[in-house]
Amino acid sequence: MTALTLSTAGAATLRADAIVVGVAKGPKGPVAAPGAEAVDQAFDGKLGAVLETLGASGGESEVTKLPSQGGLKAPVVIAVGLGPVPDEEETYGAETLRRAAGAAARALSGVKKAAFALPVEAVEDIEAIAEGALLGAYAFTAYQGGDKNVKKGEGPKRPLGEVALLGAKPRDKAHKAAAERSVALAEEVNRARDLVNTPPNDLTPEAFAALVAAAGEEHGLTVEVLDEKALAEGGYGGILGVGQGSANPPRLVRIGYTHPDAEQTLALVGKGITYDSGGISLKPAGHNETMKCDMSGAAAVFATVVTGARLGLEVNLTGWLALAENMPSGSAVRPGDVLRMYSGKTVEVLNTDAEGRLVLADALTRASEESPDAIVDVATLTGAMMLALGNRTFGIMANDDTFRTWLHETAEEAGEASWPMPLPADLRKGMDSPTADIANMGERMGGGLVAGLFLKEFVGEGITWAHLDIAGPAFHEGAPYGYTPKGGTGSSVRTLVRLAERTAAGELG
Repeated sequence: MTALTLSTAGAATLRADAIVVGVAKGPKGPVAAPGAEAVDQAFDGKLGAVLETLGASGGESEVTKLPSQGGLKAPVVIAVGLGPVPDEEETYGAETLRRAAGAAARALSGVKKAAFALPVEAVEDIEAIAEGALLGAYAFTAYQGGDKNVKKGEGPKRPLGEVALLGAKPRDKAHKAAAERSVALAEEVNRARDLVNTPPNDLTPEAFAALVAAAGEEHGLTVEVLDEKALAEGGYGGILGVGQGSANPPRLVRIGYTHPDAEQTLALVGKGITYDSGGISLKPAGHNETMKCDMSGAAAVFATVVTGARLGLEVNLTGWLALAENMPSGSAVRPGDVLRMYSGKTVEVLNTDAEGRLVLADALTRASEESPDAIVDVATLTGAMMLALGNRTFGIMANDDTFRTWLHETAEEAGEASWPMPLPADLRKGMDSPTADIANMGERMGGGLVAGLFLKEFVGEGITWAHLDIAGPAFHEGAPYGYTPKGGTGSSVRTLVRLAERTAAGELG
């Protein structure tokens, strides 16, 4: 993990391998942003003109490398775009700084130390820059560089070794707290990313559960693992049904963090399909290759509970990870089968590729038994949500409009794109079954909303609940951008942590 230090040193005098400065898009070309004064002075006040000559415009997250001039200890300058120059009474937004720092950190892979001299006007800016840099420096290299014939220096580049954040005061309590939060949050987002990127032959339900148990021991968390025998004895028909076609049996994991002064409890439920072939309703060619990411919700829940513990938040957090592998075999659940869920409700399985809602249903019922103040489930649940909102925005559904709006605002505060979605009552009839209490499929149009309506059926009466469908942003298949890497993104962790913080502050209705 990339190290973070706060420094009061000047941009010209700090010894580093590179110095990162901001550049904005001005009316007459790129201009140096606050924090870059010393670097601009080293270029005789012409840093903007030099960058324009090199083709830079100051557009958001645009990265330009150039050799430094005399007067700077760092040999390389990284100019990163911040977009248009803000109005006189405005400053650069947190997400702009976060993305800029992330883009710069990505460009610095293989570098030992870089100084970040981006605009710092408030504590929130320190947090945003630190978070963006640490997230942008992420790289998943666990399965690379093992070839003994590869010459030294030809393997994958290591992430940026150290971020020295200029303009921050290491002895200032608020600055120090912001840095500590950023480190804990980034490390846990990256933990979630690692889990999502891990090949499914190594991350089985049993292996995932073992990782949670190890983290629980490290951070003083309570961990309970229900194996296939305990699931059968408890009547968890949804989780068992989805997992029965695999040689790797399912697990339900409960991870809990409690604070002695906490007044409210949040239950987080994560879909953890460690590999999703679609089961008997097999996915078509071209749709299987990234299905190791179908446990992103469980990874997000796991990372959130650990973050809460690391930050010592005054809230009780309970994470429920519904882990299974959805495979086709002679023992797999079939379309037409009826499963008796943990709640006692029966479900007719019309499509075995609509398996996430089945494992979540059991976990939601179990989580409801502890009567939390609110439940939030997180899942890569439907392709329909991707069609509705694209690849970078997750949908929010809830049984309470105020809570849904509040969660959307929380996601905005955290810097994650989300959008409130409805739960139209008329779509419920499409899941009526002549054989069981409910079917796991309904109308094709509005499929993401149908899935939300299905989950709502398994939430305990009177409990405030929301569902985050992160199918779009959980796994990024394109080129990296900002602080977002290719592969697992750790989507929703920052939103859930912010939710926990706001709940600890007494903001939960």
